[in-house]
Amino acid sequence: MSQPAKVIVVMPAYNAARTLERTYNDIPREIVDRIILVDDVSRDETVEIAQRLGLKVIVHIQNKGYGGNQKTCYLEALRDGADVVVMLHPDYQYDSRLIPELIAPILEGRADLMLGSRFLGSGALAGGMPLWKYVANRFLTIIENLVLGQQLSECHTGFRAYSRRLLETIPFLLNSDKFVFDTEVIAQTVAFGFKIGEIAVPTRYFAEASSVNFRNSVIYGLATLATMARYLLDRWGLRRSPQFRQTLSEVISRYHANEIFRPAGAGISPAQPPPEM
Repeated sequence: MSQPAKVIVVMPAYNAARTLERTYNDIPREIVDRIILVDDVSRDETVEIAQRLGLKVIVHIQNKGYGGNQKTCYLEALRDGADVVVMLHPDYQYDSRLIPELIAPILEGRADLMLGSRFLGSGALAGGMPLWKYVANRFLTIIENLVLGQQLSECHTGFRAYSRRLLETIPFLLNSDKFVFDTEVIAQTVAFGFKIGEIAVPTRYFAEASSVNFRNSVIYGLATLATMARYLLDRWGLRRSPQFRQTLSEVISRYHANEIFRPAGAGISPAQPPPEM
């Protein structure tokens, strides 16, 4: 009889003290085996609250940025034997009670990356998303769909789920330490031939929730467009990018490989190579 899948929730955290406990309380612990919070040098009580709640807490010695935080999250989840990894912002903007619906297609083998979309269902504007964020999100998602050949409703969500097979394959360590990390992961998922799915999730915008300011949003938007250009150049064979061609095993130190990768024959499907050019 096969063992049930091990589900680990990871939270990249920075100054999340005001919303962390509310986010945690909504997580359906009957299907989640462990919750890992990676703190990126918060100036508030995020770490103390996480420890009191019984989370596994990792504290960066210096701020590594949003993408750098996620790199630690995924490495730790792989070390802990996760079969499915859920990435959830601890800012209470996303309804974590929907984790069972989010991971179901991964458990059923229908997808390797699942996105919680704020643009399906009742809509992001109804949840309080500022109009300028809505317009920018829609514009970037349209461009990404055209470049990547997808039909996603949103590419910029902080509520995602990954299969172990995906995380053991894509070289996410080569990605940016900044916000564009999320876009690069989607592009890598497509480059390596994995399937992406979506579910509708409501969104909450309120005073205590974290939000990227306008300046950083502009920087993020430009970085997203640059990622799409880099992807196209690689697909067209004009400028090969290791980010879309090397696997994680090719970029990680061999001294850490045994604790990151699951042994062959342990129930994980073999990693998919990049599609032929």
